[in-house]
Amino acid sequence: MIDILTVTMNPAVDIATSTDKVLPTHKLRCGVPHRHPGGGGVNVARVVHRLGGDCVALYPAGGATGDLLRQLLDAEGVASLCIGIAGETRESFSVNELTSAQEYRFVLPGPELTSPEWQTCLDQVAGLAEAPRYLVASGSLPPGVPDDFYARLIRATKPWGARTVLDASGPALAAALEEGVYLVKPSLRELRDLVGQPLETELQWRGAAERLVEHGKAQVVVLSLGEGGAWLVTAEGACFAPSLPVKVVSTVGAGDSFVGGMVWTLARGLGLKDAFRYGVAAGAAALLSTGMGLVQASDVARLYGDVVLR
Repeated sequence: MIDILTVTMNPAVDIATSTDKVLPTHKLRCGVPHRHPGGGGVNVARVVHRLGGDCVALYPAGGATGDLLRQLLDAEGVASLCIGIAGETRESFSVNELTSAQEYRFVLPGPELTSPEWQTCLDQVAGLAEAPRYLVASGSLPPGVPDDFYARLIRATKPWGARTVLDASGPALAAALEEGVYLVKPSLRELRDLVGQPLETELQWRGAAERLVEHGKAQVVVLSLGEGGAWLVTAEGACFAPSLPVKVVSTVGAGDSFVGGMVWTLARGLGLKDAFRYGVAAGAAALLSTGMGLVQASDVARLYGDVVLR
């Protein structure tokens, strides 16, 4: 049995480089580019693999960039199930401005998927010979994929009894929560958009998370506040974890690393609070790496001991 299956409908090859200063109209001489496989669920799978977990990444890919994506995942040893599509897999890139240490991120749109292409992704998941224990649906949806794709995915896999972990935004998030999930990890901005309220105080945003649990949208809500820390909310109560004081090299992939750390811990049979601590540690560990370097297991283990729950 697969412990964890991730589904990434809009994967990418992420390119990270640097330049002295970002200026308009000038030719910007950049450093040696680093290429990594990317996209929400792909990154989660990479983190789980680095931590020693059992995970398979499912994603659609096409063209030369799609071939490179598969090669990069193979090079990292991440098991994958690739669904071929006609369109060219997207690229995204980040530029570190050396003079200011600021990071500039450029996210390109994905290829448009046809109805048969995204339906094949659903069919591949529903038709797996062995059901995973955890299903991670993460990342944006590319053009052509309906807003309720994750909701359809959840409906198709409910007979498994797998725990669904959702990290999405906008209409895709709202539609999926109508089906009910085990765990959802919104940012504060995503939660505000979801409920249509400004949520300006701790009492308000914690209350919004609690209502998702009360209304059966999710059993567990992990609310990410970025530098402000994170909340874990369940029917049994809530706890808060302050952010860890680490030197930030890049913020790319921190949220995906958080999810990867949590689901890896849960798949090992540990409790929610342990998983939450590992998620906070993995998110902080990702901040130490350039571009989409993501986490090192040694950093996660070291930072886990520094996580305090209140």
